[in-house]
Amino acid sequence: MASTAVAPVATLPLRHSWVENRELPGAGGRREVVNPSTGRAFASVSLLDARQAAEAVASAAAAFGGWSARSFRERGRVLLGVRERMVEQAEEIAALIEREQGKPAAEAHLVELFPAAELLKHLARHAEDLLRDDPVETQVLLFAHKESRLVYEPLGVVLAITPWNYPFSISLSSVATALMAGNTVVLKPAPATTLVGLRLAELFREAGLADGVLNVVACDDVVGAGMVRDPRVAKIVFTGSAATGRKIMEAAAANLTPVVLELGGKDAAVVCRDADVDRTARGVVWGAFFNAGQTCASVERVYVERAVAEPFLARVVEETRRLRVGDPATAEVDVGPLTLERQRRVVEEHVADAVARGARVLTGGQVLPGPGWFYPPTVLAGVDHTMRIMREETFGPVLPVMVVEDLDEAVRLANQSDYGLTASAWTRDPETARRLQRELRAGVVTVNDCASSYGEPSAPWGGLKHSGHGRTHGLAGLREMVHVKYVARDLSRRPLLWWFPYDGELRRLASASLQALHGKGLRTRLFNLARLLRSRRLWRRAQIGALFRNPDKLF
Repeated sequence: MASTAVAPVATLPLRHSWVENRELPGAGGRREVVNPSTGRAFASVSLLDARQAAEAVASAAAAFGGWSARSFRERGRVLLGVRERMVEQAEEIAALIEREQGKPAAEAHLVELFPAAELLKHLARHAEDLLRDDPVETQVLLFAHKESRLVYEPLGVVLAITPWNYPFSISLSSVATALMAGNTVVLKPAPATTLVGLRLAELFREAGLADGVLNVVACDDVVGAGMVRDPRVAKIVFTGSAATGRKIMEAAAANLTPVVLELGGKDAAVVCRDADVDRTARGVVWGAFFNAGQTCASVERVYVERAVAEPFLARVVEETRRLRVGDPATAEVDVGPLTLERQRRVVEEHVADAVARGARVLTGGQVLPGPGWFYPPTVLAGVDHTMRIMREETFGPVLPVMVVEDLDEAVRLANQSDYGLTASAWTRDPETARRLQRELRAGVVTVNDCASSYGEPSAPWGGLKHSGHGRTHGLAGLREMVHVKYVARDLSRRPLLWWFPYDGELRRLASASLQALHGKGLRTRLFNLARLLRSRRLWRRAQIGALFRNPDKLF
């Protein structure tokens, strides 16, 4: 077992939440920050109480008017300023991620900092075009004289609740997208990676963000639940487990607060008989074990056609055994620790259940000795859907491989899941690729790659079923941060046709209009069109010119 913290909390460096661009010492106690590679605390964080958390929401609400009035260019300058400072401080930020979350610094650069930089650039350059007013052509003939459009307006205060597995990139994505759309934000980072979340507040402050626009809070779950129920919160963006997502939906329902839920995954890889076995094995091994398997888009189950199963498994095991496991701060490693001890216990339970039901451990499968929450990259064969490892999210470095007879079986089993976040297909045949893209039920499907689309800022991210609803990233993610307002301007100077009084002429006119526009057969429509044209009320009130300029709307 790993050793526990030995330093008293009072002797550890103490950090605080950021509210109004200032550190706010919490009145709700303290929480240790633990290095998962050693199991030892290296800092502590003061926790806000309920009153202080409410102050953070109030601060964001008060700042909304000023921030939402800023132009896209002004907001973009702040985001580009954050990017500049992030790049300047990249080594330091990567080291903090390595120490607090456990992924190697090289991986932190690749999957946290690089996607964040790309997203900031994308939002600053393109958000204005993506949220530009959309003209809407009226379809009703009698409305042909109106000018209409869709307007995308910010919501207000967005509460972002973010996870520990990607504490920088996911938090920054939620914050930057909301801010660029004109909202203000309260960010609640995961308890295990609070320091990374607090570092975001510092970056935005250094980039000149106005007071109150972003508030980063450290608090316990009870206080966090109070923020979810706060009526001043206009939208909640949550990334995490399905179980917690369900609780957030229930709490948000009290005020009918809309939510975006990016939840777990049990992501399938389908390996076809024509796949490049060597390349596929390397890609699947990376997809299973980067970030120690703690990725909602990790390859958590493989369905391989029997024709290539033997060589594929051999290469997977060979690649897996090459991976170096250890404390990334002390050596060059490929796979660091799991971030939480309780998550390692889940991994152990899933592997034990699979072995008890007949699975074979081809490599790994035993907890490594020494401190920290390490678990070796593990490959299982002989698995089936009676095992938890094939049905429940493991969120750890385990790759179960199931042999199937054909693609029909592979697709059926891949879709036989409560989750639907991502899936990958491995084939050299374009027609097979198109089939699997079409038939695999997931929010993201990639061919001959996996998980990488999160790094593309224009690509939407999200899933189906228990993987959540709503989207982050791309146009879809940006429009989650606004409400759509339909705006119509009537250009007429006359009383409109359907206004009072409801007299006999209007009744006849309404009847003739319905038949002229929707009646069965050309003769019926023309007859009633003639009736319309004899109506004095039509000539007095309707925009005749607009009617004749839009004959296509008549039929």
